[in-house]
Amino acid sequence: MTKQKTAAILAIGDELLSGRTQDANMHYLAGWLTERGVALKEARFVTDDMDDIGAALNALRGRYDYVFTSGGIGPTHDDITVDAIAKAFGVPVIIHPTARKMIEKFYTAQGKEVTEARMRMARTPEGAKLIVNKLSGAPGVCIDNVFVMAGVPGIFRVMVNAVEDEIERGEVIHSRAATAYCLPESVISDPLRDIQTALKGVSIGSYPIDGDDKGVTVVARSADATLAEKAIDAVAAAMRAKGFEPEMEDRKESEKK
Repeated sequence: MTKQKTAAILAIGDELLSGRTQDANMHYLAGWLTERGVALKEARFVTDDMDDIGAALNALRGRYDYVFTSGGIGPTHDDITVDAIAKAFGVPVIIHPTARKMIEKFYTAQGKEVTEARMRMARTPEGAKLIVNKLSGAPGVCIDNVFVMAGVPGIFRVMVNAVEDEIERGEVIHSRAATAYCLPESVISDPLRDIQTALKGVSIGSYPIDGDDKGVTVVARSADATLAEKAIDAVAAAMRAKGFEPEMEDRKESEKK
């Protein structure tokens, strides 16, 4: 049986921690990885600080199969991610000749000047491979098991999809869900505990619904699709026993390609 692969995301930027910018990249990456049998196990946020970035990266890259970074690879003085990653790997920063050509071609085609600031985006850790960026020309980079990507959500998504062939697919996790409106989470907690104890190899999560439609959604996840079905059927039966008819969501978190 194929082992499930693991990943982490390191989101970089003072604006994320100050509350000025909301992170959308983790949400996109989690879904993208799940479809490929890779579990996003950890997310870290760090400021634009060389030592903090390096320490976080080194902690993550030795623990997980893949690490994705977002942010800090633009043209401005505070975009220091490339420098921090090069330092973490103990390699110098270079102007990548192919990246230089890509940036020159992109801006020249628009009739724009290839400034020194824009050429900063051709800087990579020595030995890194480029990640194609069809949206804005400036590439991301891959070094060992680390994928260094832009923080802008649209560009981040383009870069993620560009590394499709670099990701080894792991064990697919199947998901089934049941939602019961007006059912307090506390009412279903004991039956859920019993179901979780009785069924090995399945993970059961309970998520309260806020707002006007209060209630609870219960999700059963397993590498065994049949086991996920069995678990959510038991959950649905427990909801009915409490007098609430559940809405069933029959889907897989990912499909084998």
